[in-house]
Amino acid sequence: MNQDHNPRFVSRLTRNTLALILAGGRGSRLEQLTQWRSKPAVPFGGKFRIIDFPLSNCINSGIRRIGILTQYKAHSLILHIQRGWGFLRGEFGEFVELLPAQQRVESCWYQGTADAIYQNIDILRSHNPEYILILAGDHVYKMDYGTMIARHVESGADMTVGCIEVDLETASSFGVMSVDGDGRVLEFEEKPKNPKPMPGTPDAALASMGIYVFNKAFLFEQLAKDAHTKGSSHDFGKDIIPAVIKNYRVVAHLFREEESGKQAYWRDVGTVDAFWQANQELIGVTPELNLYDASWPIWTYQEQLPPAKFIFDDDGRRGMAVDSMVSGGCIISGALVRHSLIFSNVRINSFCHIEDSVVLPNALIERNCRITKAIIDDGCRIPKGTVIGEDPEEDARRFHVTPNGVVLVTPLMLGQETNRVR
Repeated sequence: MNQDHNPRFVSRLTRNTLALILAGGRGSRLEQLTQWRSKPAVPFGGKFRIIDFPLSNCINSGIRRIGILTQYKAHSLILHIQRGWGFLRGEFGEFVELLPAQQRVESCWYQGTADAIYQNIDILRSHNPEYILILAGDHVYKMDYGTMIARHVESGADMTVGCIEVDLETASSFGVMSVDGDGRVLEFEEKPKNPKPMPGTPDAALASMGIYVFNKAFLFEQLAKDAHTKGSSHDFGKDIIPAVIKNYRVVAHLFREEESGKQAYWRDVGTVDAFWQANQELIGVTPELNLYDASWPIWTYQEQLPPAKFIFDDDGRRGMAVDSMVSGGCIISGALVRHSLIFSNVRINSFCHIEDSVVLPNALIERNCRITKAIIDDGCRIPKGTVIGEDPEEDARRFHVTPNGVVLVTPLMLGQETNRVR
């Protein structure tokens, strides 16, 4: 039996693994969605936040020692972790630990992904793991990390890089690698202008997911070396990986569905268009990301809210939602919601028509509004009679309009202040 199919082998490996989630980034391509929150704290999927996905993957994979490295506008993220992720038992060596930028090693904030880990190296030593799993906190996917860690150990790798196949146009936004027949990484280039295609697949490249497994001693050695290298940007993709692939064993782990072997679901929701699209995909009859999968639940913090309610049944004033997802605490009052995702505690009043839209928590949409292909941010109050998504020029005067025509609306754009931590 292959060891990577032996549950006892995998459980031993995951027990001896410390996961570190890099959650300090602003995510500036999300525009005003990250004006007051970091990208991992952005709501997603009706009731979750983006960081819930890597955290849930850790728990479901049997990894229960987790550190979260925070920096940019982290207050709402910290509150979310404190409220929703405090169920692990310290007596059993389980924890979700917040590691804010605190100038532990240098008199500066985190300078890059590798520097963020290096500045916490004393804390990592105190936990004394065998393996360290490094994750990005801003991607949406479901993945069993145990399989990747098992491959890392069986292949005798010093470092393993999680990767996916992407089209060449998309590849220029990622670290792109070339591998040999055994999966050993031979070349690695961060965000190349002309990505090198995979052999035999001229229209696709092998891209890094920003997921790495390291042997502890090897990681500490490379972080210390990088920290004292002049001119380094202290980044895994730009500095660490290119520096180690020639002299050490770096292996690629291709992220695929175990049963079918097909490319697994993974989304970088790093732009407003990508964020809107990924939320819209969830509404489909059989979406690639199955949030109803009881075998791989996505855990989160959620307020105790009543069920969604749909009221009035008169011609022209009927509360209903079609091809949509509506979260708890919502009241659809004599309004029509079509092909939209409505987050928690949203109120939509009579004679409104909402279509192809994503409405984040605690929004209030007053009477006689028409909203199409929009993202309404947390806490917005849309005045009665407002029309959004029908006149691009008018929308651009007041709101942010993406290249694909998605309209992003925030409280500040509406001239409203919000006292909510979002």
